[in-house]
Amino acid sequence: MKSVASSLATVAVALSAATSASAQTPAPAPSQAATRAQQMFGDISPKFAELTDNVLFGDVWARPGLSPRDRSLVTVSALIAMNRPDQLRPHLIRARDNGVTQEELIETITHLAFYAGWPSAVTAISVAKEVFQKK
Repeated sequence: MKSVASSLATVAVALSAATSASAQTPAPAPSQAATRAQQMFGDISPKFAELTDNVLFGDVWARPGLSPRDRSLVTVSALIAMNRPDQLRPHLIRARDNGVTQEELIETITHLAFYAGWPSAVTAISVAKEVFQKK
């Protein structure tokens, strides 16, 4: 798990270095709808919102090597393993939108209980219950 965290930190540093010369991105024009990233943290960190929109979702999620459904399963699994409930909530919704069934998500959580730890799975089940009740 520590190697995942250091890999993510390395990617973050590389992205930061690659974009440090860029000016901060202004807020979207009134004619454009604000993205979720812009709504969540664009006011405090426009560059982070831009990277989220353009690099993460505009490039990484758009790559042809995995379907959006498979990317959702991988992402949900990583968030469960790292015990990240705040990020898991929207990705469970995205996974459902990408064709992953509620039953498949519950099975994923159950499976990961044995690989990522019982406490992480308990947290994920609670988040899933909350998300599924809202939909």
